[in-house]
This record gives sequence, structure tokens and C-alpha cells, in this order.
Amino acid sequence: MNNSQIQPTVKYAISANGLYPIIVAVFVSLLLISNIGAVKLIQFGGFITDGGLFLFPLVYIIGDILSEVYGFKAARRAIYTAFAMAILASFTFWLVQISPPASDWPNQESFEAVLGFVPRIVLASIIAFFVGQLLNAYVLVKIKERTKEKSLWLRLMGSTVVGQFVDTLIFCTIAFYGVITGATFISYVAFGFFYKTLVEFALVPITYQVIRLVKKHEPSYQIAA
Repeated sequence: MNNSQIQPTVKYAISANGLYPIIVAVFVSLLLISNIGAVKLIQFGGFITDGGLFLFPLVYIIGDILSEVYGFKAARRAIYTAFAMAILASFTFWLVQISPPASDWPNQESFEAVLGFVPRIVLASIIAFFVGQLLNAYVLVKIKERTKEKSLWLRLMGSTVVGQFVDTLIFCTIAFYGVITGATFISYVAFGFFYKTLVEFALVPITYQVIRLVKKHEPSYQIAA
């Protein structure tokens, strides 16, 4: 068999060192900030969304970088870590909420309104993130098995469509179905999905460059020719 017949092998960087811990830290931080922002519903004209729209698309972009450079197992480990930290954050806010406020601290109701433990929101957030991110990573890696180092745009866009759709649908349904109904609910889901997806699509050129730099920085990232 000559060299032209040899199929390239998919390889990934070793996640035990290099930039992996830093990228995971950013991944977890973006998720926690987005979850807090998602408590507030925002309306732009006739479209309703939540405060997570500003940073949450970046969570998926970082997830793409983890999957592309380090592989599914490493991405899954980061997802598990973020999932655990989201649960810890929710539990901590709940403990703070139920703790008696100081006699001269008048902001208990304000705290509860913003960071108070809302079971539907918490459940929606952690389940949507967990399922959506795992699907995002799985789809990206499966496409990479076929495309190798070619067609990165296909991996980024394909995984985004699947992951963001499932994430948005699960979150909106668990968190707000019944609170938002009918055409308004459909608009809420559609706007959230299309906005987050379009943001990721628009940032594909930047994602390309970040992935290229991370691969270059990781000496263990090698592609068999």
C-alpha cells in the first residue's frame, strides 16, 4: 500500500497538561455566569429570551475547542466538572437564601428575586446543559472521525445545530412551559435557538483561529499522515 492509500488517523492532544486546565476553567466560569443571567427574561421587540444569551453561546464554542483538540473523553470530563459546579452553585445560593438575614440587612427579597433557588430554573439549566453539551461533543467528534482535519466548519456548525437545539428546547420547556404559553413560547424557543446558533456561526472564523493556536501550543497534538 502506497502513502496515498494510507488513511490519516484522528489524534488528540493529551489533556493532562498544556492549556486544558485553563480552557476548562473558562468553560465552567462562562456556564455559571450564564446561569445567573438566565434568571432574567429579556424582550427585544416581539422576541423574548433570557439573560444567558450574552455569554452562553461562548460555552458551546469552548466546548467545541475541547472536543476538537482533546477528544470526547476530555470534553466529557469538562462537562461533568461544569455540571457538578452548577449544582454546587445552586445549592450554595439555596443555603444563603434560607439562612436568616442580618437584622440590618434589608435586601433579602431582592436576593431571592435574583439568586433565589428556583427549582424549575435550576433543573432546566443543569439538564439542558448536560444533554446539549454531550450531544455537541459527540456529534463533533463523530464528524471528525470522517473528515479528519478537513472541514472544521462542518464539525463546528453541525455540532452547534444539534447541541443548541436540544439545549434550548430542554431549558425553555422545563423552565418556562406553562409560564410562557402558545405562540409566545414557540417564539421564545425559536429566538433562543436561532440567536445562539447564529452567534456561533458568526464566530466560526475566530473559533478557527483559537483552535489553530491551541493545537499549535499543544506539543502532543499530532496528526498521522
